[in-house]
Amino acid sequence: MAGAATMRRRIFGVFGAALAASVVLSGEASAAARCRNTGSFDAWLAGFKQEAAREGISQRAVSAALDGVTFDPAIIRRDSGQGVFQQSFLQFAGRMTNINRYQNGLKQMKAHAGLLARIEQRTGVPPAVVAALWGLESDYGAYKGGTYNIIRSVATLAYDCRRPAFFRDQLKGAVRIVERGDLRPENMIGNWAGELGPTQFTPSDYFKHGLDFDGDGRVDMINSLPDALASAANLMKAFGWQAGQPWLQEVRVPAEMPWQESGLENKHPRSQWVRWGVRAAHGAALPADNLEASLVLPMGRMGPAFLAYPNFRAYTEWNAAIVYATTAAYFGARLAGAPVVGPGNGQPVVPTTEQIQQLQQLLTARRLYAGEADGRLGAATRPAVKKAQVMVGLPADAYPTQELIDRLRAGR
Repeated sequence: MAGAATMRRRIFGVFGAALAASVVLSGEASAAARCRNTGSFDAWLAGFKQEAAREGISQRAVSAALDGVTFDPAIIRRDSGQGVFQQSFLQFAGRMTNINRYQNGLKQMKAHAGLLARIEQRTGVPPAVVAALWGLESDYGAYKGGTYNIIRSVATLAYDCRRPAFFRDQLKGAVRIVERGDLRPENMIGNWAGELGPTQFTPSDYFKHGLDFDGDGRVDMINSLPDALASAANLMKAFGWQAGQPWLQEVRVPAEMPWQESGLENKHPRSQWVRWGVRAAHGAALPADNLEASLVLPMGRMGPAFLAYPNFRAYTEWNAAIVYATTAAYFGARLAGAPVVGPGNGQPVVPTTEQIQQLQQLLTARRLYAGEADGRLGAATRPAVKKAQVMVGLPADAYPTQELIDRLRAGR
């Protein structure tokens, strides 16, 4: 289970067993061709130990965590052999928020109502938001995170030449977890890319944002559900979550509007969206007030539409992939009482990997896109698509179509 290198927390886009070995890539910048390391792992590890000591990590912790650690070539093979395919928002959200996971989420919220209420009181993050992340990351703990030793995994990836800075930070976080007394090195078992626990935390986030919520004097996200769930909420708070504020609302869009105003980069008061013809998909009319929102069209103007409020940013910080972030926010809204998402205004055609590659090549030729033609619709491709749509006179909803490809080919 892997993904794109631009995802801040999940550099591999690991979503736990909830993905059931599938991959969604809405981030950008896939791994470059495999680089080659120079120098031995043992020499590198000795240098890392010295660096950790200079940064104030105790010799006791460094020795306890890193003495005897060896390079694991299986981790590099996993990293190099990541399979890739795309799913649309409706495909991914439909699969990840299926009726079984939804009903289980309601049961878990009821079973842990007291705990979730205390977490909300401490962090301001509602029970439904926490439960949705728990459900997506580990299917409510059914997925245990894998059988890899976290320290060996992140040490291997920190030594590797592809993303050394990110994983050096993770390795330091893992050693600090040991130093603080939260976990013993042999008990730090999780995903091959370094995430652990039912809310799939990286070691650095674990150290910086983990909460001892059960009061036993240490942060144990592997064995303590209170610690794992409270820490997830605490991380969302650190990402800017505002208590009592909405995060995502399904809406209906008109047949015509200034589509170039869609996207997370654009924010307008709800009153402006109302003037442009956007309306609530369910229930009462959309308030014409000053609450800022962005219009998110994960499948373009013909697919589902959402107003994303300031709290939505916490989801994109949790995982930069827009399909995952929107799904997680939508699932939280579902568990909080929102209806099942509708199909939108029509039947948007999901572009193939080959079509997106062709489009990226055309965008590159027009100097609208500087990334790799990797066939992934992500954070760099969407803005380029929008610019091209404006250029050729198509609705600028940032969603690729064959018509856009044809017009670019024809030089229009």
